[in-house]
Amino acid sequence: MPLALLALAIGAFGIGTTEFVIMGLLPEVAGDFGVSIPTAGLLVTGYALGVVLGAPLMTVLGTKVTRKRMLMLLMGLFVAGNLVSAIAPSFTVMLIGRVVASLAHGAFFGIGSVVAADLVAPDKKAGAIAMMFTGLTVANVVGVPLGTFVGQAAGWRITFMIVALLGLIGLAGIAKLVPDMPKPQGVRLRHELAAFKNAQVLLAMAMTVLGFGGVFAAITYIAPMMTNVSGFADGSVTWLLVLFGLGMVGGNLIGGKYADRALMPMLYVSLGALAVVLALFTVTAHNKILAAISIALIGALGFATVPPLQKRVLDQAHGAPTLASAVNIGAFNLGNALSAWLGGIVIAAGFGYTSPNWVGAALAAAALLLAFLSAALERRGGTAADTAVRGRHAAVEPEAAVQH
Repeated sequence: MPLALLALAIGAFGIGTTEFVIMGLLPEVAGDFGVSIPTAGLLVTGYALGVVLGAPLMTVLGTKVTRKRMLMLLMGLFVAGNLVSAIAPSFTVMLIGRVVASLAHGAFFGIGSVVAADLVAPDKKAGAIAMMFTGLTVANVVGVPLGTFVGQAAGWRITFMIVALLGLIGLAGIAKLVPDMPKPQGVRLRHELAAFKNAQVLLAMAMTVLGFGGVFAAITYIAPMMTNVSGFADGSVTWLLVLFGLGMVGGNLIGGKYADRALMPMLYVSLGALAVVLALFTVTAHNKILAAISIALIGALGFATVPPLQKRVLDQAHGAPTLASAVNIGAFNLGNALSAWLGGIVIAAGFGYTSPNWVGAALAAAALLLAFLSAALERRGGTAADTAVRGRHAAVEPEAAVQH
């Protein structure tokens, strides 16, 4: 794997850290600004919505420049947003900083996926995408726990200053290591938008929303579930999230490896197993050991879908993959927001803290059904094409016989 992937992974590490570290620092931020915890939660919601909106917006704005230059501009935007958050004099200014940083998120991973895939041989594309996403998964194992610790010990502003520094390192790495690939010729915004007429692209994005939504239906409410149902102490939630992060790292690498060999079977296995584990989590959550194992498996199976789904979008968005790739990153965050909302509804309805697991299982099962539908449509399309080709040959052969 080329060193340029390391630069992309460093950028992904910084983005992953800033996305999730705020969840552990909400009490400190709320206390400093004198707002309630629910109000401080807007820092999470605002970031997620910024990713969804920023992915297509920034990608469209970047169609006029080379992908390397756009990646550098996005990391600059990320650094600026985190610096604004770090020195924010008011909650409103910090929220603005969070949204500014989030605008870089979707486009960075979308464009970065295209660049990573272009850096390697065709049979290693999913592995290259997984290598970049390793930065995001490792952030959940290392960056988020350390950022939370530093923020609680030295102040949350220091955490965001460090994240901005990580962004600068990623920016320097991209400038130094990523080759200055020429801008693809003949690719215009209308070509990028045309990818969304492809049913397979839309199905892959729907699988992204539902599949990863299944993961976050459970993980969003992991703290109350583990403390009230499993019986863990409040302080144990941190290492349980580390387990989740370790599962994400392993699943991401495995998904990237096997997606290059058999993409759709990899999706069948990961989505099917994810639905089963989430359903069983309603039971295993009552036992500490089984709960911990389940959390690691959810992280692994959930992120095993990321490289194949991202590659699926790249493969199907023929010749104009950049916008579709970026929008698919927004689809992950849309799934997070949707599943968190649905999980909150079932808890509020009185079904208990384990009820979001059933929501997650249903979402993952729905994604699996879409995977089967996608494969069936692809086979049908291939059969139709083969029939057309045979028809053309049959028409040509008699004509050739007459000529002879």
